[in-house]
Amino acid sequence: MAAKPPKSDPVQDAPQVAEPKHVAAGLPAVGHTLRMAQRQMGVKRTALTLLSVNQKDGFDCPGCAWPEPEHRHRAEFCENGAKAVAEEATLRRVTPEFFAAHSVADLAGRSGYWLGQQGRLTHPMYLPEGGEHYEPVTWERAFDIVAEEIAALGSPDEAVFYTSGRTSNEAAFLYQLFARRLGTNNLPDCSNMCHESSGSALSETIGVGKGSVLLKDLYQADLIIVAGQNPGTNHPRMLSALEKAKANGARIISVNPLPEAGLERFKNPQTPRGSPRAPR
Repeated sequence: MAAKPPKSDPVQDAPQVAEPKHVAAGLPAVGHTLRMAQRQMGVKRTALTLLSVNQKDGFDCPGCAWPEPEHRHRAEFCENGAKAVAEEATLRRVTPEFFAAHSVADLAGRSGYWLGQQGRLTHPMYLPEGGEHYEPVTWERAFDIVAEEIAALGSPDEAVFYTSGRTSNEAAFLYQLFARRLGTNNLPDCSNMCHESSGSALSETIGVGKGSVLLKDLYQADLIIVAGQNPGTNHPRMLSALEKAKANGARIISVNPLPEAGLERFKNPQTPRGSPRAPR
């Protein structure tokens, strides 16, 4: 695309440790979100992209799988979701020159955050046997390499078609069609690693491998126990659901050795006053 990437500060590759906060979200989160998105996408692309997140005529946020409420806000995303979207829709580009300057050993020593902040690939990249740097190839050559490897298999079941949770639903659908047309259903995805144990346990106890609770059930619950997880950090959109449940009289108990700011005090940026709510 013709647009130039917006100027940004050098990527901080080391974690920054500060005093823990005791309030989550609110106007500071809105300001930080917009600054971060503008650095990656520019002003116009930020507005057009974020206003389409989790909308019926838009796209699902790649940040988490929290369900959509019946009534959706125009800004139906959290700070973490905006970061994930900005990284996908960034104007930053990773060219072949980047891989010429960074060997595989160098890249292996970088953090996942640093790698993600470099931008989107502009060419298919291939690591030849014994090579120390990824090299650009044409799309035709990339498809030929894949075809050669598949043709050399003794059976389609020797192939594994892995997808990440960051893959779009549309791309994953086409990918699984290709695998099934080849003759295999070896399609592990992130849920195999994240949810296989819970799915197995649920199948043995209630007969189905997925949760049976709807989002509206959470709103009407009398008691909600949040054990060993940090909604404000890992899936902040849950905080608005907890806020609604508390307004309906729910008692919320958090069991976690780590203090979670979102469960101490939550200021909902979707409301004028923030409506701070805290579990008891």
